[in-house]
Amino acid sequence: MNIIKGVRTLGQFIIERQSDFPYAKGELSRLLRDIGIATKIVHREVNKAGLVDILGDAGSNNIQGEEQKKLDVFANDQFIAALASGGECAAIASEENDEIIHIANSVSKNAKYVVCMDPLDGSSNIDVNVSIGTIFSIYRRLTQVGTVATDADFLQKGTQQVAAGYVIYGSSTMLVYTTGRGVNGFTLDPSIGEFCLSHPDLKMPNDGALYSINQGNFVHFPEGVKDYIRYVQEDDSATNRPYSLRYIGSLVADFHRNMLKGGIFIYPPTIKSPKGKLRLLYECNPLAFIAEQAGGIATTGFDRIMDMQPTAIHQRTTLFIGSRNMVQKAMGYMQEKA
Repeated sequence: MNIIKGVRTLGQFIIERQSDFPYAKGELSRLLRDIGIATKIVHREVNKAGLVDILGDAGSNNIQGEEQKKLDVFANDQFIAALASGGECAAIASEENDEIIHIANSVSKNAKYVVCMDPLDGSSNIDVNVSIGTIFSIYRRLTQVGTVATDADFLQKGTQQVAAGYVIYGSSTMLVYTTGRGVNGFTLDPSIGEFCLSHPDLKMPNDGALYSINQGNFVHFPEGVKDYIRYVQEDDSATNRPYSLRYIGSLVADFHRNMLKGGIFIYPPTIKSPKGKLRLLYECNPLAFIAEQAGGIATTGFDRIMDMQPTAIHQRTTLFIGSRNMVQKAMGYMQEKA
């Protein structure tokens, strides 16, 4: 581990916080370290993607029927390889795989954790050089250590997460994570190959002036969402309205901006996707955990995301997430028209 004067690296920070988990004997720290290693490899490929034959389609679809990009497949393979070699993960649920991935080797058979992940969120933006990301969530397994992990290990409420985080690959690469003791952000310094603590104890503002939604689908939104959009577009200097629409189409990028500046992200039900489109286990739950630890909230528009009982690995849901007061206001409009 590189030790740099005046700088706390991700590895140092994880070790310092190890005492927060008396039930763990370093396994969670090593698991987070493995995710950090895979992130660096993906960062390297993302940043040279325009220079090599890695952009474009891989010629296959994932379980959601979405066309996989070459970089999606690469990222998925790198995270699986890092988690398998680290020995602290028993199984993985990935957006890119139909079924859970069992890590069947002698090192991992006694692993205590399972990992849910979206290895490359916002992949439709890869070819146009827009920010993309990785989302991950860690649970303690329910099945007996030493046995084969099952779907039941993953179908836990978000309140049972022991850690969650995301990585944004943008003008800089940043890893943000929580273990239920606040949220901290680390920026990758390519010159030394280390994530360095750059955003300690992140807090999401209670209010903001940004809203993120695919407004092109306005006619297909429920009336409560339409009413909220009309509200944020009204002129009212006392409440800093109208708000500014900012929508990238990469969940990590939209969430990260609102996390730092204050705002709300909405993916409501539509006529085409009445249950919503985002995945509960490896998109909504981890970001909900982070949002709540930073002072924000995450709901379906009616109920807390992390209280939902998952019934399927690739289950979809609606999402209203961001600054506390903004989300509560949107929920009020939803409840009026319920």
